[in-house]
Amino acid sequence: MGGLTVLAALQRSLPGEEFVYLGDTARLPYGTKSATTVRRYAAQAAQQLVARGVKALVIACNTASAFALAHLQEKFSPLPVFGVVAPGAQAAIARADSSGVLVLATQSTIAGGAYQRALTQMAPHVPVYGRACPLWVTLAEQGPQDANLTRTLLSHYLRGFVEQGPRTVLLGCTHFPVFRDELENLLDPDVQIVDSAATTAAVVAQEMAALGLLCEKRTGASNVYLATDGAARFAQVGRHFLGNEISDVELVDL
Repeated sequence: MGGLTVLAALQRSLPGEEFVYLGDTARLPYGTKSATTVRRYAAQAAQQLVARGVKALVIACNTASAFALAHLQEKFSPLPVFGVVAPGAQAAIARADSSGVLVLATQSTIAGGAYQRALTQMAPHVPVYGRACPLWVTLAEQGPQDANLTRTLLSHYLRGFVEQGPRTVLLGCTHFPVFRDELENLLDPDVQIVDSAATTAAVVAQEMAALGLLCEKRTGASNVYLATDGAARFAQVGRHFLGNEISDVELVDL
């Protein structure tokens, strides 16, 4: 579901393109699974998309990007394959000061250390903090909830970072942009929130242009939405992440 925030950003950055989106709803969440399992699932999902003739592949999941990007780049070369970790880290470092960067992500992404390594390699002098927020994924997938409940769960995982935390916060899960407004209200006004979905879309647009792969205008065909289970729920919940209605969801078996 969270990858739909990346799709929304891609649609804004690449208005001439058509997209095929696959949500692996039968096997979510990825954020609590092992690296081996995530790589296998990601390869199976990518194969389904590649078989449909895509000209580029975006891994719209931080956990899958952390564990499977290099594997998919090698497996499907020379097809361009983009992840969300490096763009998010680059944007965070560009805004960070001596107070450091706080990464909010899933349990697997934090435990795997992909963001911590990327940030440290880019700027060894910048302190990096990681906080796993597993319940935020579940909360996001329930759609709009009671404001007090949302604030309580968000505040719980921000404990220790609100008053004296880093001035840059990186949303290291594609589900988390739906909480941006609430997070801005909870954090100090001078804290900068970096959205890996928006930064990924900017990188994809730049790289696709450099490769000469961009379409200048739409051909009129609709985007294609695929799900591995629960097509009706995918359409209902997905519009909360995408910001638009979703129709004609096709069920696929990986």
